[in-house]
Amino acid sequence: MIPRSCSEETVPTLEISNIECTSDDLRVVLNIATGMTWPWFGPIANEMVDEFGITLNQVNWLGNIMGCVYLPVSLCVPVIVSAYGVRRCCDVGAVTLLLSAWIRYAATADGLSKGGAYALLLLGQTCASIAQPIFQVLAPKYSETWFDLKTRTTATMVIAMANPIGGAVGQLLSPLVGTPRQSILVLGVISSVAAPGIFVISAAPPSPPTYSASKKSSGLSQLLQQLCGRSKTTGSDMTIRERVDFILLLFIFGVLSATTNDFSILTAEILQPVGYSATTSGLMGAVLLLAGIFGAAITAPLFDRVFTHHLAVTTKIFVPVSAAGWLSLVWAVRPHNSTSLFVIMAILGISALSMLPVGLELACELTRNAEGSAALMWFSCNLLSVVFILIIGTLRAGPEASPPLNMRRSLIFSGVLAMISGGLSLLIRGKQARKEMDESELQRHGAVTTTDPSTLTT
Repeated sequence: MIPRSCSEETVPTLEISNIECTSDDLRVVLNIATGMTWPWFGPIANEMVDEFGITLNQVNWLGNIMGCVYLPVSLCVPVIVSAYGVRRCCDVGAVTLLLSAWIRYAATADGLSKGGAYALLLLGQTCASIAQPIFQVLAPKYSETWFDLKTRTTATMVIAMANPIGGAVGQLLSPLVGTPRQSILVLGVISSVAAPGIFVISAAPPSPPTYSASKKSSGLSQLLQQLCGRSKTTGSDMTIRERVDFILLLFIFGVLSATTNDFSILTAEILQPVGYSATTSGLMGAVLLLAGIFGAAITAPLFDRVFTHHLAVTTKIFVPVSAAGWLSLVWAVRPHNSTSLFVIMAILGISALSMLPVGLELACELTRNAEGSAALMWFSCNLLSVVFILIIGTLRAGPEASPPLNMRRSLIFSGVLAMISGGLSLLIRGKQARKEMDESELQRHGAVTTTDPSTLTT
Protein backbone atom coordinates (compact mmCIF):
# COMPACT_ATOMS: atom_id res chain seq x y z
CA MET A 1 0.00 0.00 0.00
CA ILE A 2 1.02 3.61 -0.58
CA PRO A 3 1.91 5.58 2.56
CA ARG A 4 -1.11 7.61 3.59
CA SER A 5 -0.99 11.34 3.00
CA CYS A 6 -2.24 12.10 6.49
CA SER A 7 -0.49 15.10 7.92
CA GLU A 8 -0.86 17.75 10.56
CA GLU A 9 1.48 20.17 8.81
CA THR A 10 0.21 23.65 8.21
CA VAL A 11 0.83 25.91 5.24
CA PRO A 12 -0.08 29.54 4.61
CA THR A 13 -3.82 30.08 5.18
CA LEU A 14 -4.38 26.34 4.87
CA GLU A 15 -4.71 23.67 7.48
CA ILE A 16 -4.27 19.96 6.89
CA SER A 17 -6.67 17.58 8.49
CA ASN A 18 -6.17 13.83 8.91
CA ILE A 19 -7.45 12.24 5.72
CA GLU A 20 -7.70 8.53 4.91
CA CYS A 21 -7.01 8.44 1.19
CA THR A 22 -8.54 5.16 0.03
CA SER A 23 -7.84 6.25 -3.56
CA ASP A 24 -4.07 5.87 -3.15
CA ASP A 25 -4.00 2.14 -3.75
CA LEU A 26 -6.42 2.45 -6.67
CA ARG A 27 -3.92 4.65 -8.49
CA VAL A 28 -1.36 1.88 -8.04
CA VAL A 29 -3.86 -0.66 -9.40
CA LEU A 30 -4.54 1.54 -12.44
CA ASN A 31 -0.81 1.91 -13.07
CA ILE A 32 -0.34 -1.86 -12.86
CA ALA A 33 -3.28 -2.45 -15.23
CA THR A 34 -1.93 -0.03 -17.84
CA GLY A 35 1.57 -1.48 -17.46
CA MET A 36 0.34 -4.99 -18.27
CA THR A 37 -0.81 -4.06 -21.78
CA TRP A 38 2.52 -3.19 -23.42
CA PRO A 39 4.26 -6.61 -23.12
CA TRP A 40 1.08 -8.73 -23.04
CA PHE A 41 1.37 -10.14 -26.55
CA GLY A 42 5.13 -10.75 -26.56
CA PRO A 43 5.09 -14.13 -24.76
CA ILE A 44 2.19 -15.41 -26.94
CA ALA A 45 3.46 -14.02 -30.26
CA ASN A 46 3.58 -17.39 -32.03
CA GLU A 47 0.13 -18.33 -30.75
CA MET A 48 -1.23 -14.99 -31.99
CA VAL A 49 0.15 -15.76 -35.45
CA ASP A 50 -1.64 -19.13 -35.51
CA GLU A 51 -4.89 -17.81 -34.00
CA PHE A 52 -5.36 -14.63 -36.04
CA GLY A 53 -3.37 -15.44 -39.18
CA ILE A 54 -1.09 -12.42 -38.81
CA THR A 55 2.70 -12.14 -39.00
CA LEU A 56 5.21 -11.87 -36.16
CA ASN A 57 6.00 -8.34 -37.32
CA GLN A 58 2.34 -7.42 -36.91
CA VAL A 59 2.34 -8.90 -33.41
CA ASN A 60 5.43 -6.83 -32.57
CA TRP A 61 3.57 -3.70 -33.66
CA LEU A 62 0.95 -4.37 -31.00
CA GLY A 63 3.74 -3.39 -28.58
CA ASN A 64 5.54 -0.89 -30.78
CA ILE A 65 2.40 1.21 -31.28
CA MET A 66 2.34 1.91 -27.55
CA GLY A 67 5.84 3.35 -27.65
CA CYS A 68 4.97 5.56 -30.61
CA VAL A 69 1.73 6.91 -29.11
CA TYR A 70 3.33 7.33 -25.68
CA LEU A 71 5.61 10.12 -26.90
CA PRO A 72 3.01 12.73 -27.94
CA VAL A 73 0.54 11.75 -25.20
CA SER A 74 3.14 12.19 -22.45
CA LEU A 75 3.66 15.78 -23.59
CA CYS A 76 -0.09 16.40 -23.61
CA VAL A 77 -0.58 15.31 -20.00
CA PRO A 78 0.81 18.54 -18.42
CA VAL A 79 -1.34 20.59 -20.79
CA ILE A 80 -4.50 18.74 -19.72
CA VAL A 81 -3.57 18.98 -16.03
CA SER A 82 -2.89 22.72 -16.32
CA ALA A 83 -6.21 23.33 -18.07
CA TYR A 84 -8.57 20.86 -16.38
CA GLY A 85 -6.80 19.43 -13.33
CA VAL A 86 -5.48 16.02 -12.27
CA ARG A 87 -8.89 14.38 -11.88
CA ARG A 88 -10.08 15.16 -15.43
CA CYS A 89 -6.79 13.88 -16.81
CA CYS A 90 -7.25 10.63 -14.88
CA ASP A 91 -10.79 10.35 -16.27
CA VAL A 92 -9.38 10.35 -19.79
CA GLY A 93 -6.97 7.56 -18.80
CA ALA A 94 -9.72 5.42 -17.26
CA VAL A 95 -12.05 5.81 -20.25
CA THR A 96 -9.36 4.93 -22.79
CA LEU A 97 -8.25 1.95 -20.66
CA LEU A 98 -11.82 0.63 -20.65
CA LEU A 99 -12.25 1.24 -24.38
CA SER A 100 -9.00 -0.54 -25.15
CA ALA A 101 -10.13 -3.64 -23.29
CA TRP A 102 -13.30 -4.24 -25.22
CA ILE A 103 -12.13 -3.03 -28.62
CA ARG A 104 -9.43 -5.70 -28.37
CA TYR A 105 -11.99 -8.28 -27.30
CA ALA A 106 -14.19 -7.37 -30.25
CA ALA A 107 -11.34 -8.57 -32.45
CA THR A 108 -11.93 -12.12 -31.17
CA ALA A 109 -15.45 -12.31 -32.64
CA ASP A 110 -16.05 -15.14 -35.10
CA GLY A 111 -16.44 -14.21 -38.74
CA LEU A 112 -14.09 -11.24 -38.76
CA SER A 113 -11.54 -11.07 -41.53
CA LYS A 114 -7.85 -11.22 -40.63
CA GLY A 115 -7.45 -7.56 -41.54
CA GLY A 116 -10.53 -6.52 -39.55
CA ALA A 117 -9.47 -8.41 -36.45
CA TYR A 118 -5.95 -6.99 -36.57
CA ALA A 119 -7.29 -3.45 -37.07
CA LEU A 120 -9.37 -3.80 -33.90
CA LEU A 121 -6.39 -5.18 -31.97
CA LEU A 122 -4.24 -2.27 -33.11
CA LEU A 123 -6.98 0.26 -32.26
CA GLY A 124 -7.37 -1.26 -28.81
CA GLN A 125 -3.63 -1.02 -28.20
CA THR A 126 -3.70 2.60 -29.36
CA CYS A 127 -6.35 3.42 -26.75
CA ALA A 128 -4.25 1.67 -24.10
CA SER A 129 -1.29 3.75 -25.28
CA ILE A 130 -3.18 6.87 -24.21
CA ALA A 131 -3.94 5.51 -20.74
CA GLN A 132 -0.43 4.36 -19.81
CA PRO A 133 1.47 7.68 -19.95
CA ILE A 134 -1.35 9.49 -18.16
CA PHE A 135 -1.02 7.45 -14.97
CA GLN A 136 2.77 7.20 -15.24
CA VAL A 137 3.48 10.89 -15.85
CA LEU A 138 1.09 11.99 -13.10
CA ALA A 139 2.92 10.09 -10.33
CA PRO A 140 5.12 13.02 -9.12
CA LYS A 141 2.22 15.49 -9.44
CA TYR A 142 -0.05 13.21 -7.43
CA SER A 143 2.64 12.83 -4.77
CA GLU A 144 3.12 16.59 -4.60
CA THR A 145 -0.63 17.19 -4.35
CA TRP A 146 -1.43 14.65 -1.64
CA PHE A 147 1.74 13.94 0.35
CA ASP A 148 3.86 15.92 2.77
CA LEU A 149 7.64 16.24 2.98
CA LYS A 150 7.97 13.00 4.93
CA THR A 151 6.09 10.79 2.46
CA ARG A 152 6.40 12.43 -0.98
CA THR A 153 9.34 10.43 -2.37
CA THR A 154 7.91 7.15 -1.10
CA ALA A 155 4.61 7.85 -2.83
CA THR A 156 6.40 8.60 -6.10
CA MET A 157 8.35 5.36 -5.73
CA VAL A 158 5.28 3.20 -5.21
CA ILE A 159 3.38 4.66 -8.17
CA ALA A 160 6.43 4.72 -10.47
CA MET A 161 7.30 1.09 -9.71
CA ALA A 162 3.70 -0.07 -10.26
CA ASN A 163 4.08 0.23 -14.04
CA PRO A 164 7.09 -2.09 -14.44
CA ILE A 165 5.45 -4.48 -11.97
CA GLY A 166 2.41 -4.49 -14.24
CA GLY A 167 4.66 -5.25 -17.20
CA ALA A 168 6.21 -8.20 -15.39
CA VAL A 169 2.78 -9.53 -14.37
CA GLY A 170 1.57 -9.18 -17.95
CA GLN A 171 4.50 -11.17 -19.30
CA LEU A 172 3.91 -13.95 -16.77
CA LEU A 173 0.12 -14.04 -17.00
CA SER A 174 -0.62 -13.84 -20.74
CA PRO A 175 0.66 -17.33 -21.66
CA LEU A 176 -0.93 -18.97 -18.60
CA VAL A 177 -4.61 -18.18 -19.11
CA GLY A 178 -5.41 -20.24 -22.19
CA THR A 179 -5.68 -19.45 -25.87
CA PRO A 180 -4.93 -15.96 -27.24
CA ARG A 181 -8.67 -15.22 -27.38
CA GLN A 182 -9.04 -16.22 -23.73
CA SER A 183 -5.93 -14.21 -22.89
CA ILE A 184 -7.41 -11.10 -24.49
CA LEU A 185 -10.62 -11.63 -22.48
CA VAL A 186 -8.64 -11.88 -19.23
CA LEU A 187 -6.82 -8.63 -20.03
CA GLY A 188 -10.18 -7.01 -20.74
CA VAL A 189 -11.62 -8.17 -17.42
CA ILE A 190 -8.57 -6.89 -15.50
CA SER A 191 -8.81 -3.49 -17.21
CA SER A 192 -12.57 -3.31 -16.60
CA VAL A 193 -12.14 -4.07 -12.91
CA ALA A 194 -9.42 -1.43 -12.51
CA ALA A 195 -10.98 1.41 -14.53
CA PRO A 196 -14.01 2.21 -12.26
CA GLY A 197 -11.57 2.94 -9.43
CA ILE A 198 -11.22 6.40 -10.95
CA PHE A 199 -14.60 7.37 -9.47
CA VAL A 200 -13.28 7.33 -5.90
CA ILE A 201 -10.11 9.27 -6.69
CA SER A 202 -10.30 12.87 -5.56
CA ALA A 203 -8.57 15.68 -7.38
CA ALA A 204 -6.89 17.06 -4.25
CA PRO A 205 -7.17 16.95 -0.44
CA PRO A 206 -9.27 19.60 1.33
CA SER A 207 -6.06 21.43 2.17
CA PRO A 208 -2.65 21.06 0.50
CA PRO A 209 0.03 19.30 2.60
CA THR A 210 2.84 21.66 1.47
CA TYR A 211 3.28 25.09 -0.02
CA SER A 212 4.21 23.68 -3.44
CA ALA A 213 1.01 21.64 -3.43
CA SER A 214 -1.01 24.83 -3.13
CA LYS A 215 0.50 26.29 -6.31
CA LYS A 216 -1.41 26.06 -9.58
CA SER A 217 0.11 23.80 -12.25
CA SER A 218 2.19 25.88 -14.64
CA GLY A 219 2.16 23.36 -17.47
CA LEU A 220 4.71 22.16 -19.99
CA SER A 221 4.94 25.33 -22.07
CA GLN A 222 6.03 27.34 -19.02
CA LEU A 223 8.74 24.78 -18.25
CA LEU A 224 10.02 24.83 -21.83
CA GLN A 225 10.18 28.63 -21.72
CA GLN A 226 12.14 28.44 -18.47
CA LEU A 227 14.58 25.94 -19.96
CA CYS A 228 15.15 28.34 -22.84
CA GLY A 229 15.53 31.29 -20.47
CA ARG A 230 12.50 33.04 -21.95
CA SER A 231 9.99 32.79 -19.10
CA LYS A 232 8.10 35.99 -18.33
CA THR A 233 7.02 34.94 -14.84
CA THR A 234 8.87 35.98 -11.71
CA GLY A 235 9.55 34.23 -8.44
CA SER A 236 9.81 30.67 -9.75
CA ASP A 237 12.22 30.97 -12.67
CA MET A 238 14.95 28.38 -12.94
CA THR A 239 18.53 29.56 -12.56
CA ILE A 240 21.10 28.77 -15.25
CA ARG A 241 22.57 26.10 -12.97
CA GLU A 242 19.16 24.48 -12.47
CA ARG A 243 18.55 24.43 -16.21
CA VAL A 244 21.91 22.74 -16.81
CA ASP A 245 21.25 20.23 -14.03
CA PHE A 246 17.82 19.36 -15.42
CA ILE A 247 19.15 18.83 -18.95
CA LEU A 248 21.89 16.56 -17.58
CA LEU A 249 19.32 14.68 -15.51
CA LEU A 250 17.05 14.36 -18.55
CA PHE A 251 19.81 12.67 -20.53
CA ILE A 252 20.94 10.42 -17.66
CA PHE A 253 17.39 9.32 -16.79
CA GLY A 254 16.60 8.67 -20.44
CA VAL A 255 19.75 6.62 -21.11
CA LEU A 256 19.59 4.45 -17.98
CA SER A 257 15.81 3.88 -18.15
CA ALA A 258 15.96 3.07 -21.87
CA THR A 259 18.91 0.72 -21.34
CA THR A 260 17.02 -1.09 -18.57
CA ASN A 261 13.84 -1.31 -20.65
CA ASP A 262 15.65 -2.60 -23.70
CA PHE A 263 17.59 -5.20 -21.74
CA SER A 264 14.31 -6.47 -20.26
CA ILE A 265 12.85 -6.78 -23.76
CA LEU A 266 15.97 -8.37 -25.29
CA THR A 267 17.14 -10.52 -22.37
CA ALA A 268 16.65 -13.78 -24.24
CA GLU A 269 18.22 -12.45 -27.45
CA ILE A 270 21.30 -11.33 -25.49
CA LEU A 271 21.75 -14.44 -23.36
CA GLN A 272 20.55 -17.37 -25.48
CA PRO A 273 23.32 -17.07 -28.15
CA VAL A 274 25.92 -17.74 -25.44
CA GLY A 275 24.12 -20.83 -24.15
CA TYR A 276 21.53 -19.74 -21.57
CA SER A 277 18.02 -21.18 -21.72
CA ALA A 278 14.85 -19.14 -22.01
CA THR A 279 14.03 -20.03 -18.40
CA THR A 280 17.39 -18.82 -17.10
CA SER A 281 17.13 -15.64 -19.18
CA GLY A 282 13.68 -14.98 -17.74
CA LEU A 283 14.92 -15.53 -14.20
CA MET A 284 17.71 -13.01 -14.72
CA GLY A 285 15.21 -10.43 -15.92
CA ALA A 286 13.03 -11.20 -12.89
CA VAL A 287 16.00 -10.78 -10.51
CA LEU A 288 16.72 -7.34 -12.01
CA LEU A 289 13.10 -6.24 -11.44
CA LEU A 290 12.68 -7.75 -7.98
CA ALA A 291 16.00 -6.33 -6.76
CA GLY A 292 14.94 -2.93 -8.08
CA ILE A 293 11.62 -3.07 -6.26
CA PHE A 294 13.37 -4.15 -3.06
CA GLY A 295 15.98 -1.40 -3.35
CA ALA A 296 13.43 1.31 -4.11
CA ALA A 297 11.19 0.20 -1.24
CA ILE A 298 14.09 0.58 1.20
CA THR A 299 15.69 3.77 -0.13
CA ALA A 300 12.63 5.92 -0.86
CA PRO A 301 11.47 6.22 2.79
CA LEU A 302 15.06 7.07 3.78
CA PHE A 303 15.03 10.04 1.38
CA ASP A 304 11.79 11.22 2.96
CA ARG A 305 12.91 10.99 6.58
CA VAL A 306 16.70 10.66 6.89
CA PHE A 307 18.60 11.76 3.78
CA THR A 308 16.12 14.51 3.03
CA HIS A 309 18.54 16.73 1.08
CA HIS A 310 20.66 14.05 -0.56
CA LEU A 311 18.96 13.26 -3.85
CA ALA A 312 21.84 14.66 -5.88
CA VAL A 313 24.45 12.87 -3.77
CA THR A 314 22.58 9.62 -4.26
CA THR A 315 22.56 10.21 -8.01
CA LYS A 316 26.33 10.63 -7.99
CA ILE A 317 26.71 7.28 -6.22
CA PHE A 318 24.03 5.08 -7.81
CA VAL A 319 24.39 6.18 -11.43
CA PRO A 320 28.14 5.38 -11.70
CA VAL A 321 27.52 2.02 -9.98
CA SER A 322 24.75 1.26 -12.47
CA ALA A 323 26.97 2.39 -15.36
CA ALA A 324 29.75 0.06 -14.23
CA GLY A 325 27.23 -2.77 -14.06
CA TRP A 326 26.07 -2.24 -17.63
CA LEU A 327 29.65 -2.05 -18.88
CA SER A 328 30.59 -5.24 -17.02
CA LEU A 329 28.06 -7.18 -19.07
CA VAL A 330 30.41 -6.85 -22.06
CA TRP A 331 32.68 -9.40 -20.35
CA ALA A 332 30.16 -11.16 -18.10
CA VAL A 333 27.83 -12.36 -20.88
CA ARG A 334 29.67 -15.56 -21.72
CA PRO A 335 28.96 -19.27 -21.29
CA HIS A 336 28.82 -20.84 -17.82
CA ASN A 337 28.83 -17.53 -15.94
CA SER A 338 25.31 -17.50 -14.57
CA THR A 339 26.32 -16.80 -10.95
CA SER A 340 28.13 -13.61 -11.88
CA LEU A 341 25.26 -12.56 -14.13
CA PHE A 342 22.69 -13.02 -11.37
CA VAL A 343 24.84 -10.87 -9.06
CA ILE A 344 25.16 -8.17 -11.73
CA MET A 345 21.39 -8.27 -12.34
CA ALA A 346 20.78 -7.68 -8.61
CA ILE A 347 23.24 -4.76 -8.53
CA LEU A 348 21.68 -3.24 -11.66
CA GLY A 349 18.19 -3.62 -10.24
CA ILE A 350 19.06 -1.92 -6.96
CA SER A 351 21.13 0.87 -8.52
CA ALA A 352 19.15 1.55 -11.72
CA LEU A 353 15.52 1.01 -10.70
CA SER A 354 16.00 2.68 -7.32
CA MET A 355 16.94 5.78 -9.28
CA LEU A 356 13.46 6.00 -10.86
CA PRO A 357 11.79 7.85 -7.95
CA VAL A 358 15.02 9.71 -7.14
CA GLY A 359 15.33 11.01 -10.69
CA LEU A 360 11.68 12.00 -10.92
CA GLU A 361 11.72 13.77 -7.56
CA LEU A 362 15.00 15.55 -8.28
CA ALA A 363 13.52 16.80 -11.56
CA CYS A 364 10.56 18.20 -9.63
CA GLU A 365 12.94 19.88 -7.18
CA LEU A 366 14.90 21.57 -9.96
CA THR A 367 11.89 22.73 -12.00
CA ARG A 368 9.17 23.21 -9.35
CA ASN A 369 6.93 21.75 -12.08
CA ALA A 370 5.99 18.16 -11.21
CA GLU A 371 3.88 17.18 -14.21
CA GLY A 372 6.00 19.06 -16.77
CA SER A 373 9.30 17.60 -15.61
CA ALA A 374 7.85 14.07 -15.37
CA ALA A 375 6.48 14.35 -18.92
CA LEU A 376 9.90 15.32 -20.28
CA MET A 377 11.66 12.61 -18.27
CA TRP A 378 9.37 9.82 -19.49
CA PHE A 379 9.44 11.25 -23.03
CA SER A 380 13.23 11.01 -22.96
CA CYS A 381 13.09 7.44 -21.65
CA ASN A 382 10.66 6.19 -24.30
CA LEU A 383 12.24 8.07 -27.19
CA LEU A 384 15.71 6.74 -26.40
CA SER A 385 14.28 3.26 -25.82
CA VAL A 386 12.91 3.17 -29.37
CA VAL A 387 16.15 4.59 -30.81
CA PHE A 388 18.32 2.15 -28.85
CA ILE A 389 16.22 -0.85 -29.91
CA LEU A 390 16.79 0.08 -33.56
CA ILE A 391 20.54 0.60 -33.04
CA ILE A 392 20.94 -2.59 -31.01
CA GLY A 393 19.24 -4.56 -33.77
CA THR A 394 21.72 -3.32 -36.36
CA LEU A 395 24.67 -4.18 -34.07
CA ARG A 396 23.66 -7.83 -33.72
CA ALA A 397 26.32 -10.20 -35.07
CA GLY A 398 25.54 -12.32 -38.10
CA PRO A 399 24.89 -16.08 -38.24
CA GLU A 400 28.52 -16.69 -39.19
CA ALA A 401 29.84 -15.07 -35.99
CA SER A 402 31.07 -17.00 -32.96
CA PRO A 403 28.70 -17.48 -31.29
CA PRO A 404 26.09 -16.84 -33.99
CA LEU A 405 23.83 -13.79 -33.55
CA ASN A 406 25.66 -12.67 -30.41
CA MET A 407 24.98 -9.18 -29.01
CA ARG A 408 28.46 -8.22 -27.81
CA ARG A 409 28.61 -5.02 -29.88
CA SER A 410 25.18 -4.07 -28.55
CA LEU A 411 26.41 -4.53 -24.99
CA ILE A 412 29.42 -2.33 -25.74
CA PHE A 413 27.09 0.35 -27.11
CA SER A 414 24.88 0.25 -24.00
CA GLY A 415 27.86 0.11 -21.63
CA VAL A 416 29.61 3.11 -23.19
CA LEU A 417 26.45 5.25 -23.06
CA ALA A 418 25.87 4.21 -19.46
CA MET A 419 29.44 5.21 -18.55
CA ILE A 420 28.94 8.60 -20.20
CA SER A 421 25.84 9.04 -18.05
CA GLY A 422 27.79 8.00 -14.98
CA GLY A 423 30.40 10.67 -15.68
CA LEU A 424 27.79 13.35 -16.30
CA SER A 425 26.01 12.53 -13.02
CA LEU A 426 29.08 13.80 -11.14
CA LEU A 427 28.46 17.26 -12.61
CA ILE A 428 24.97 17.62 -11.15
CA ARG A 429 24.66 20.03 -8.25
CA GLY A 430 20.99 19.20 -7.73
CA LYS A 431 19.76 21.93 -5.39
CA GLN A 432 16.40 20.82 -3.96
CA ALA A 433 14.71 24.16 -4.52
CA ARG A 434 11.14 22.91 -4.10
CA LYS A 435 11.87 21.32 -0.71
CA GLU A 436 13.70 24.44 0.46
CA MET A 437 10.72 26.55 -0.61
CA ASP A 438 8.30 24.29 1.29
CA GLU A 439 10.48 24.26 4.42
CA SER A 440 10.94 28.03 4.25
CA GLU A 441 7.18 28.61 4.08
CA LEU A 442 6.58 26.29 7.02
CA GLN A 443 9.19 28.11 9.10
CA ARG A 444 7.94 31.53 8.03
CA HIS A 445 4.48 30.77 9.31
CA GLY A 446 5.71 29.12 12.47
CA ALA A 447 4.68 25.66 11.36
CA VAL A 448 6.20 22.55 12.87
CA THR A 449 6.12 19.18 11.16
CA THR A 450 4.33 16.81 13.48
CA THR A 451 3.43 13.95 11.21
CA ASP A 452 2.70 10.89 13.33
CA PRO A 453 4.64 7.90 11.97
CA SER A 454 1.72 5.70 13.02
CA THR A 455 -0.36 7.25 10.24
CA LEU A 456 1.97 5.74 7.63
CA THR A 457 1.40 2.23 6.39
CA THR A 458 3.31 0.16 3.93
